[in-house]
Amino acid sequence: MRRTFLTGASLVLADRVVSGHTLVIEDGRIVEIVNGPRSVSPGEVRVDVSGCVVAPGFIDVHVHGAAGTDVMNGPGAVATVARQLPRWGVTAFCPTSIACPPDALHTFLADVGRVRATPEAPAARVLPAHLESNFINPEFRGAQPASCLRVASATSAAAHGDFSSADILAVVDRHKPDVGVMTLAPEIDGGLALTRSLAAAGVAVSLGHSGASFEEGEAAIAAGARRATHLFNRMRPMTHREPGLAGAVLAADDVAAELICDGHHVHPAIVRVAVAAKQPSRVLAITDGTAGSGLAPGARATLGGQAITVGDVARLDDGTIAGSVATMDRVFRCLVECGFDLVQASHMTSTSPARELGLVGYGVLAVGSAADLVVLDSRLEVVSTWIGGVSVVSGRMEAGSLDPA
Repeated sequence: MRRTFLTGASLVLADRVVSGHTLVIEDGRIVEIVNGPRSVSPGEVRVDVSGCVVAPGFIDVHVHGAAGTDVMNGPGAVATVARQLPRWGVTAFCPTSIACPPDALHTFLADVGRVRATPEAPAARVLPAHLESNFINPEFRGAQPASCLRVASATSAAAHGDFSSADILAVVDRHKPDVGVMTLAPEIDGGLALTRSLAAAGVAVSLGHSGASFEEGEAAIAAGARRATHLFNRMRPMTHREPGLAGAVLAADDVAAELICDGHHVHPAIVRVAVAAKQPSRVLAITDGTAGSGLAPGARATLGGQAITVGDVARLDDGTIAGSVATMDRVFRCLVECGFDLVQASHMTSTSPARELGLVGYGVLAVGSAADLVVLDSRLEVVSTWIGGVSVVSGRMEAGSLDPA
């Protein structure tokens, strides 16, 4: 493959921003970072990105859909979302489910597996799925359908409906290579035992949709939980006398916390407090994006088969908040607006997610790393997105310009 030279931009490295450097790409990887311009030989390509910022491509570990398509819409939905996300700088993502019956979970995970086995180009890399699962606290379910919630004991019979927790766990076991993260509430019946078994099987347990106390949160962390799902949202409120699950997460150095950084789900001051407690290396900035992401206000879409309306957030018809309508470029800008510098924002949108997912050689601009990157203009809007050293998106997308898929 011919060498490509990106010149003229400021490069967001792991520890600093440098100007006047040239990024050299070959065979899908970064092979050099040169101080100053570099001459181009015949057959090589120079791309002038003067006045722009080049950052590692965004990695969204919690996204339900985009541009009118929900990842649970059926076969082909995950691939459709993967094709849309690079418009907003995303180079890799975890397709995220909601609580659902076993057959719907099987269809979703089979779709994830197909795309992972035979990836399409140009499209964001599809990572193992995030299951925002059946095993959450009904009182903190938010937009999760109550009829699909179960206790976490694998041997328990269905309390209602036509499937049990064992049926759900059988689907998860069948598709284990394509399951990366499972959200659960540790205080429900069987929650700690399920945490231990999932952690032992290599599935990252993320604590969320939970009314757990501080002590219950600590017990879950001791049992192997290492993530928190959209910290503060759909959790017991944290107070100075009862810090709850959020307090347990903030106090635990070995737990990484998702934060929905859309300017609506978490107040900017609380974002700053959380990052001060966890440091950017333990914060995963997410969209919690839905099929409404990228659509105009008032547009209609779905979340796991439920109708949602696009506004400042996504909402069910009864007004319940049902995720966000944010895109990852907006998340990056929101972090900068909160007062974080480009390096810190890049850690939370790229480097930390890659580390938590075990993606060696991703999420950072460094020699030897994958050439997955985003080029941003002076307003931090996407100019182009590169995946494996190939420009898959060129030009700006305006929110609301997309028609539902």
